[in-house]
Amino acid sequence: MNRRYNSRLLATVGLAGLLAMSVSTGFAKGGADDKAVIAISSFSGAFLAARAAEADNDLDNAISYYERALTYQPDNQAIQQSLLLALISQGRFEAALPHAQALKSVPEVERFSRLGLAVDSLRKEKYADAENWLKLVLESDLDRLITEVMSGWTKVGQGNAGEALADLGKLEGPEWYGLFLRYHRALMAAQSGLDDRAGEEFEALMKAPAAGSAAPDTYMRAAEAYAAWLASRGEKDKALAALDEAEKFITGRAATELLRENIRSGGKIEPLIADPRAGAAEILLNIATALNRGGGEPFVKLYLNYALALRPDSDDVLIQLASVAEQQSQPETAIAYYDRIKPGSPWRRMAELQTGLNLADLDRHDEAVAYLDAAVEKEPDDMRAYLSLGRVQAVRKDFRAAAEVFDRAVARLKDPQREDYAIFYQRGIAYERLKEWDKAEPNFHKALELYPDQPQVLNYLGYSWVDMNIKLEEGLDLIRRAVELRPNDGYIVDSLGWAHYRLGSYDEAAVELERAVSLRPDDAVLNDHLGDAYWRVGRRLEATFQWAHARDLDPEPELLAEVEKKLKDGLPEPEPKTLAEAASPDKPDKVVTDGGTPAAEDPAKMEPVEKQTAPEAMPKAAMEPAAQPEKSAAGAAYVIKPGETLWSIAVDQLGNGERFRDILAINPALKRNPDLLRAGQEIRLPE
Repeated sequence: MNRRYNSRLLATVGLAGLLAMSVSTGFAKGGADDKAVIAISSFSGAFLAARAAEADNDLDNAISYYERALTYQPDNQAIQQSLLLALISQGRFEAALPHAQALKSVPEVERFSRLGLAVDSLRKEKYADAENWLKLVLESDLDRLITEVMSGWTKVGQGNAGEALADLGKLEGPEWYGLFLRYHRALMAAQSGLDDRAGEEFEALMKAPAAGSAAPDTYMRAAEAYAAWLASRGEKDKALAALDEAEKFITGRAATELLRENIRSGGKIEPLIADPRAGAAEILLNIATALNRGGGEPFVKLYLNYALALRPDSDDVLIQLASVAEQQSQPETAIAYYDRIKPGSPWRRMAELQTGLNLADLDRHDEAVAYLDAAVEKEPDDMRAYLSLGRVQAVRKDFRAAAEVFDRAVARLKDPQREDYAIFYQRGIAYERLKEWDKAEPNFHKALELYPDQPQVLNYLGYSWVDMNIKLEEGLDLIRRAVELRPNDGYIVDSLGWAHYRLGSYDEAAVELERAVSLRPDDAVLNDHLGDAYWRVGRRLEATFQWAHARDLDPEPELLAEVEKKLKDGLPEPEPKTLAEAASPDKPDKVVTDGGTPAAEDPAKMEPVEKQTAPEAMPKAAMEPAAQPEKSAAGAAYVIKPGETLWSIAVDQLGNGERFRDILAINPALKRNPDLLRAGQEIRLPE
């Protein structure tokens, strides 16, 4: 499997590099060659070698070269800053501490240096020292939230829970502060035996699920902490009710399910946060998971490794670090993290399935198939295992085997639910690839029956119809709906452009394909499509540029051969074809295999099997408040009920499901994630 990810290698020295260093610098491929390091005989040589290593996503070598550079200029703070961040991102916390100490009074870097020293003091239970280290000269909104919450935990450690709660009660900041502050006030009160206060904070938090839209993982962890606290007090029914209510926000979370089983069976319920060190680690984990959804990648890995220094055995932190490694295309590192997930952990099953997918990423496909087949046999009603195994078979282009896997899955489904749409969707893809459309199409319809507004299914079915010269207007309408739901998905926009191209509407195709490439500039297929469109509209110089760019993006061998032929000979004259002509009854209903698969559905581009997506993510590194649904003067306010979708709201409130487009028109913020509405979220409805 060759997942594609955008790399943001922005490491440099000075303040700009400090704030921009990306977690994409990732894990190393091994230490630097000693002879190579020794051979460098100047500061500039060592510095440039370090920068080159970072650009190659090779932090171990970067660290070695930065250390070499410091032998020439031991007091160079810019190099110390880069080395400090590289060591922490690499998980080498002990090695980073001397550099943190050296930089403790440098305002531009203290958000990381003093934070590291505070973490070191916390793990040694030197709470007063930690509180001192958390006083910063320069801090963003995010820094202030982290340092104030962590300072609160140091006060709890010193027996001053009342002071900690009072301080957090007075802390002012952006709207997205609310969830984190209330959650940690509840944890502090519970950990300090202030039961009345803990109950008040937990209950208020649970009554405002919309606040969790900025950080859904944190909201669910708060719900789990509340349920565990209630169960420990003997309030079993209330604990289960709290979990039921939370699951209206996010369903299928492994940790929630395991906690529910333990409460029902009377098993031992451990508190989510057992001491101040765990509390401090919790806010770092909360922020890291929220930023990982909202584009704050430069900070995610740093905060996760700070949290891991405080809780080395935390499965929650390990699972997030494994996810980061996957995003950086480092399957071996991801597998190593998954191997550390303890048996009995709610994350163990996910770790097993993701390990199978990462084995496939390493081209160990036979091993991956055997591993995942065993996972299916172990829990034959777990649909995630079938999805993982089927995806590996699809990547091998063994679509017959993939179809058989999904057939087995459907046989186990007695009462399919909304989340089971993926089984039918993937089975439809497998049969479509086998050119058995009579078996494929009903699966796409079933997927849409379960999940009417699923953009990828709309896109795939609509494109397939267009590609086969059947139901052309209906097919284009489905693709347009998919684009409206996911306007920033380059692959879906490409489908719309390529559909116009196949129908001979080359000017329209060029417009859409230009937008698709602007969204996914590093995709060879999309650049090839744009080259074709440019050629057809007479922009031949630009066409050859796009084809050359596609050639240089390491395309699949079949595409590479086609691109090289086009670079040599151009495109042949097209057969005249318009929408009206293509819709003519005398047109053959045959599958056209040239370019006949939507780019978004390439199995190599599929996301991990259990990747929950936030309805609205945390602010990016600039720390602006999380985007809220935009309100228009038009229409009345409407509060979303559990289980509703844009389609169902349009049917119930406006009398026509197709009017979901009108809802989107006056709620622009919904277009970011229109299929992930949350109970309690407020939107506007058209008159």
